[in-house]
Amino acid sequence: MVRLRESEHLLILCGATFLVMAGQGVVGPLIPRYATEFGVGAAAAGLTLSVYAFARLLLNFPAGVIADKYGRRVLLVGGPLVTSVGMIGSGFAGSITTLLIWRFVAGAGSALYMSGALIYLIDIAKPDQRAGYVATNQWALSAGVAIGPGIGGLLAEWKGLAFPFIVVGVLAIFTAVYAAIRIPETLHLARAESQAAADKNGPVAANRLRDFILTPRFAALALMTATIFMTRAGTRGTLVSLYSAGPPLNWGEATLGTLFTLTGLLTLFTLMPAARGADRFGRANIILFSGLTAGIGTMLIAQSTGSALFVAGNIVMAIGTGTSGPAPAAFVADIAPADIRGKCVAAYRSAGDIGFILGPPLLGWLADATNTAMAFRTSAVLVAAAAIWFVWVTRREPAAQPQHRSLPN
Repeated sequence: MVRLRESEHLLILCGATFLVMAGQGVVGPLIPRYATEFGVGAAAAGLTLSVYAFARLLLNFPAGVIADKYGRRVLLVGGPLVTSVGMIGSGFAGSITTLLIWRFVAGAGSALYMSGALIYLIDIAKPDQRAGYVATNQWALSAGVAIGPGIGGLLAEWKGLAFPFIVVGVLAIFTAVYAAIRIPETLHLARAESQAAADKNGPVAANRLRDFILTPRFAALALMTATIFMTRAGTRGTLVSLYSAGPPLNWGEATLGTLFTLTGLLTLFTLMPAARGADRFGRANIILFSGLTAGIGTMLIAQSTGSALFVAGNIVMAIGTGTSGPAPAAFVADIAPADIRGKCVAAYRSAGDIGFILGPPLLGWLADATNTAMAFRTSAVLVAAAAIWFVWVTRREPAAQPQHRSLPN
């Protein structure tokens, strides 16, 4: 009971994250197919994911500024409300143009909520808890993503591809109400920590955010994060969805949703070992494992000509992407100054969103210009190479150590 009380704020946040991601999971694998109903190809279908991430990219830094100045709760409550508007609008879209506009609005809501959630986690976690706290929240995230596609597939086959978007919009409103009632503010923890650091070390230097972004460690982590998000959105979210619809697989929405649910559930079993590994064996080793495994899984999909190898490749890829969350986020938390924590998290999230933006249309274009197998192989090489590069860069410098400790809950 003592440990449960100490983790109360974490568990409350996880509840909100589960609701947010369950909603996104419902529509995730359906978005490219929904877009093709407007008569567009793979590249344009990929834009429905990219514009979502582009909104997140634009809003990440404003969200970080808001978090540092006004607090975390405004993001955790306002984000789901904005998402609701975007999702309901997507369900009533009458053309690819209006769909892209509403997807942009939904992406803005995602930027606000997910930025606030990660900053909140860093606020309440001690350095030796960070990977575990991130993994616990991502467990809730993955549970929502895993459950959502199966529900979305059934809803789409029951009422059409537009209906799941309406359901998600209503769920997002419920999430905002839940966050407003249950999640407390934590800005005072970061400010107290920053003041303690200033009292100990003297005045802080100017341009620290610029210096933080330009360090080789962060640049290498940003590249790795971008390729992981490329794999999630471009490979899994776009290519897998479109490839499964045609020969030789010819899968329906429910079958595709079942695959996404099964691989999502697999992620639930990888997060906690990844968190423990990040604490025991170092952040870099787990990041290397994630990138190489994601690359191998993607390469297996490229070689598939039937359901067996296709499913096996998706499982291996899911292990790679599923273990990629705790270590990078904990790495950023270790090196981010407390008083600009929101902006540092924004930089980290923006790196992922760049991969989310570029991955779907570029891989979709490559699939249109050559073939889907070549697009899969390109994605595999990029994510594996980025992981190797990150490890090489980090091992050239002294090991990263947590620079500060958050106050207890």
